[in-house]
Amino acid sequence: MTDDTTTSRRDFVKGVATGAIGGALAGMGLYSYTGSAYDRLAKVTRQQQDFGAVRSVKVTAISETSWFNNAHLMEDIKKAGGLLVDQYTIGWGPFGNGKGVGKGSYEEGVANIKKMLPNDLEEAWAVQEKLSLHPDNPGGFSTLIEVEDLDGSKHKYLLDTGWSYKWMDQSFKREGIDQMLRSGEIEALILTHEHFDHYWGLPATMKYNNKLPMYIHNGFYKEGLQYIKDSGYKGEPVKVDKEMTVIRPGMMLVKFDVPIICRVFGETSLAFNVKDKGLVLVSGCNHQGILQMTSTAFQKLKYDNDRFYGIYGGLHISPFEDWDPKYDDLVISLGKWKFEKVGCNHCTGHLTAKKFVERGYPVVRGTARFRTSSPDYLGNGDTLTF
Repeated sequence: MTDDTTTSRRDFVKGVATGAIGGALAGMGLYSYTGSAYDRLAKVTRQQQDFGAVRSVKVTAISETSWFNNAHLMEDIKKAGGLLVDQYTIGWGPFGNGKGVGKGSYEEGVANIKKMLPNDLEEAWAVQEKLSLHPDNPGGFSTLIEVEDLDGSKHKYLLDTGWSYKWMDQSFKREGIDQMLRSGEIEALILTHEHFDHYWGLPATMKYNNKLPMYIHNGFYKEGLQYIKDSGYKGEPVKVDKEMTVIRPGMMLVKFDVPIICRVFGETSLAFNVKDKGLVLVSGCNHQGILQMTSTAFQKLKYDNDRFYGIYGGLHISPFEDWDPKYDDLVISLGKWKFEKVGCNHCTGHLTAKKFVERGYPVVRGTARFRTSSPDYLGNGDTLTF
């Protein structure tokens, strides 16, 4: 992992091609893009940990539109130093300091709004609209997860908290998340990773409940840990340091230690064992790679009928709609698991969703509401029940 801010995007891609930074590939969505990918995964005896079962899992895409313009996002990253640049220095809100691209810092950015967090979000974002790059581009990723236990009791969790304060507060109100947080209906916030579009909207959650339990990967940087405090959190986050953590019977948090672009380390995903159906996998971005995620679940978890039932979230295949033939191997590989329901969105990419449909995969389409650009996959406000 590196803090190098001089590496250009061209150099980064060249390095990937030559294997110069091959150790980072898994976390950047470039893991195992060849036809022999599964052969390169470690062969281990299946451990099949029994973690219980649930009756059902319902997901609601509060927001899957992490940003609204790919060109603006990539332009900012490139000018700031490339894909390996520290995300806190790029100049995006909420850490813009008015100095321009690549000249930001966590400390300078948050100092402009810290006193406003978490209650005066409109004022805080208005300040950032004057200081940050492309202030209208941030959106965010966040999903409501509703778990029904075998006894019929129901439990709600928030997976990630988006990016733009303005957009996320609107999205929370649209789906009633603000009231769920206030009333304590949501039992915990699970942050998949430290990336801007999944995490920087934290004050929008803290505004309504700043004491709810919070799970984070133990690879968060010092800035990320400080932001939890600066956002107004009054609890102590659970730093996930084990590969497998049972959240409740039938619900497992799976930790992956992978380097990710923009100086982020590690991602967590969720696995559910739905009684009489099988395994359901839920991800934020899936920077660990779809092959690593599915293979880990196959090797480590026990689930009904020994079959994969469903998958939801970002699958990190061509997230910038820059299709390359090597991605076809990942599309083909997904078919190995014979999912009954595929609910993809976010960094899966619309082109990827179309490829899934072309191969006859059971992709659940969406309604293209609330600024989701296409019905090819589950968008903002759409739901799916496993």
